Amino acid sequence: MPLYKTITVSPTTKVYIWKIEESLETLKSTLPLGEGQTHILTPHCQKRLDSMKSDLHQRGFMSIRHLLAEAGYTDFDLYYSPSGKPHLHDGKHISITHSYTFTAIIISDNPVGIDIEKQRDKILRIAHKFTPIEEYYTLTSSEARIRKLTYVWGAKESLYKLYNQEGLSFLKHIDVQDFEMDASQTTARVVYNGASSTYAIYLMEFEGFTCVYGL
Repeated sequence: MPLYKTITVSPTTKVYIWKIEESLETLKSTLPLGEGQTHILTPHCQKRLDSMKSDLHQRGFMSIRHLLAEAGYTDFDLYYSPSGKPHLHDGKHISITHSYTFTAIIISDNPVGIDIEKQRDKILRIAHKFTPIEEYYTLTSSEARIRKLTYVWGAKESLYKLYNQEGLSFLKHIDVQDFEMDASQTTARVVYNGASSTYAIYLMEFEGFTCVYGL
């Protein structure tokens, strides 16, 4: 099974990444059942899976259940708040991401967020919506700008998931500390509703994708 990578961030925080290569049927048939379970998905998640029109989205959804199994959980340990934020019944914090052929989860004793993005030139067209784009024209190539902007987007997306507050703006409320392209870590600050919080941001790339997680 293509568990692509696991990362032990700390004794209480771990990242699991999956590369989606299997068929939907294989992902269904190989998912282990928890003790006393007769179904692999809760009724809520089965309904979500059935509503998905894209085969890749369905396979991504099921691969996340395999990542949960790697972490010792099943779909029945997971629930969602009205805002769509995932939670675990044991009180640990979880964040989930899916982009094309990769999915990932991060599980921690503390609030966390994770994002995977495929590196695409589309980021250049939307950059002004989430960061002052002028800062990136010092980079000598569009490829370098794409890579760095994707990191910044991923950092802000991961903190948006972590913070989970309606009205939080990528552009106005989340600031990512500048970093070198070969850096593996930076920091970011969220200033919102009179409160200020600073977070550690971890950066990595693989196979044309960017993964960022914050805690």
